[in-house]
Amino acid sequence: MNAVQPRALVTGAGTINPLGSSVAGTWAGLLAGKSGIAELDEPWAEQLPVKIAGRAPSDLSGHLSTREIKRMDRCGQLALIAAREAWAQAGAPDVDPERFAVVIGSAYGGLGSTLEQDRTLAASGPRKVSPHTLTRLMVNGPAAWVSIDLGARGGARTPVSACASGAEAIVQGAEMIRSGAADVVIAGGVDASVNDLVITGFSQIRALSTRPGDPQLASRPFDGGRDGFVLAEGAGVVVLESEAHARARGAAILGAVAGGAVTSDANDIVAADPAMQRRVMQKALESAGLEAAAIGFVHAHATSTPVGDKLEGQAINAIFGPNVPVTSTKGHTGHLLGGAGALAAVVVLEALRTSQLPATLNMEALDPEVDLDVVTGQVRNLAADAPRAGLVNAFGFGGHSVALVITAG
Repeated sequence: MNAVQPRALVTGAGTINPLGSSVAGTWAGLLAGKSGIAELDEPWAEQLPVKIAGRAPSDLSGHLSTREIKRMDRCGQLALIAAREAWAQAGAPDVDPERFAVVIGSAYGGLGSTLEQDRTLAASGPRKVSPHTLTRLMVNGPAAWVSIDLGARGGARTPVSACASGAEAIVQGAEMIRSGAADVVIAGGVDASVNDLVITGFSQIRALSTRPGDPQLASRPFDGGRDGFVLAEGAGVVVLESEAHARARGAAILGAVAGGAVTSDANDIVAADPAMQRRVMQKALESAGLEAAAIGFVHAHATSTPVGDKLEGQAINAIFGPNVPVTSTKGHTGHLLGGAGALAAVVVLEALRTSQLPATLNMEALDPEVDLDVVTGQVRNLAADAPRAGLVNAFGFGGHSVALVITAG
């Protein structure tokens, strides 16, 4: 999206995450300052170096049939729940299946099923391995299941770009709308990797919080005392439509993806390059045809790691200055990995709709190396004359950088 192009309108949104099983429930939790982080008390977690995480509801029987639960990895289950909510809010639009696509990103896909079935094989032999193993472990499984469920035949894509996956999916979906390749696209991200291998792996590189005491205080974006992120699971999904298609059917417009950008740092497999973080934000603004002053607030990636938050804070300051309101909802939900950027997009849509910006939970004393107006303490009401646009950042291992510009409808 190098040139200014028509907007991709948003007509539906859905989510399931540690804070809620719907957009309304999640938004209420954010405004109330609640946290979805809890202790892991199952036997499998007893030997882990970190025993806290954010998890979506364990019982999904109220959302999915027994057959669906059996056939899908939890990653696919969460994506389908969020997609169905978004599709229902959009009014289940009548669209040519050939012009209806799905783009659902994920960092790890069905890793949970991979581990589960590998252990079954080792303990009980081949005959006990599920016949659904291969389709459950596929990273493209969530996109495939959503396309099958809703009848999308215009493509089912799966960006795999670590923690930037969901945001990149929304950029791809918007590009399909803008280019005329599709009239409707369901786009978003999901991950369900709260397991011993992922927790141990992140612990080995000291990325997770080991803060003692109340688990709900562990995730502390931009706080001077932060010590790492909290792993979480969940999905965020939006329905994107071309303006012509949405207007023709009289759809309610939630907002628009006005611009977006995807860059690669080409720097390090783990360490971020703040120069490219600045660059991707600038490119997103250019694609939307907006100046920095036209952005009313930023939803930062801000996972609560000591280095990551500082570098991102400095990059935001370089583009927007120190006075733009900034929030990160990972203090409430933890880090959804591939679902994080998509959930952030849903949050930005709600903030624009209500003119309210959730506080950054647990941010008590701003890191002195971060010069930003971080929203903290309580919900901030956006001024009536504040710009009706928000920017979402999402960054992932491998040097993946994504920024989205979302505007009010």
